[in-house]
Amino acid sequence: MEWEILTIIGTIAFALSGVIVAMEEDYDLMGVYILGLVTAFGGGAIRNLLIGVPVSALWDQGHLFTVAIVVMTVAFFFPKLWVAQWFKWGLIFDALGLAAFAIQGALYATQMGHPISAVIVAAALTGAGGGMVRDVLAGRKPLFLRNEIYIAWAMLAGLAIGVEAVSGPISIWILFVSIVVLRMLSVYLKWQLPHRRLN
Repeated sequence: MEWEILTIIGTIAFALSGVIVAMEEDYDLMGVYILGLVTAFGGGAIRNLLIGVPVSALWDQGHLFTVAIVVMTVAFFFPKLWVAQWFKWGLIFDALGLAAFAIQGALYATQMGHPISAVIVAAALTGAGGGMVRDVLAGRKPLFLRNEIYIAWAMLAGLAIGVEAVSGPISIWILFVSIVVLRMLSVYLKWQLPHRRLN
């Protein structure tokens, strides 16, 4: 149940983030659909390839494709209903998508019996992979390569699940909320990982 709810939350949040990027870049309706779908499902597709799940498993999520397309269609044709709110709450949606998909990816890898390293990678790719492909297609610097902390929070979720510090519905939801809060704090408080420029 938790898995399904997390997946729906992540799908809606990332589909909307794809729509807003496509509209900022002045893409047409087909471009909006493509960018939204890539953002919502790209991370899971990359994860599946790396942990040995057939790519065809992606098409078993028909109800999620329906959810994403409905959300994107409404967002495209009725932007006044949500665009102002997106700019206000966009960070929250992005954080929700990151947390939901990172946890979902980690749980997926754990169920398949993969080692902790694969669980962390699955969390990172599922949480940030779709956004990475979205930004590349839109000609933008991927979000996880910027100064602010992004993919590290997805890896933290994978680590917590991989070492079995988190198990059971309540602890999973606590982890979900924690990742969302950490992601938002890292933006508002301008937390950064160490970085260095070569002169």
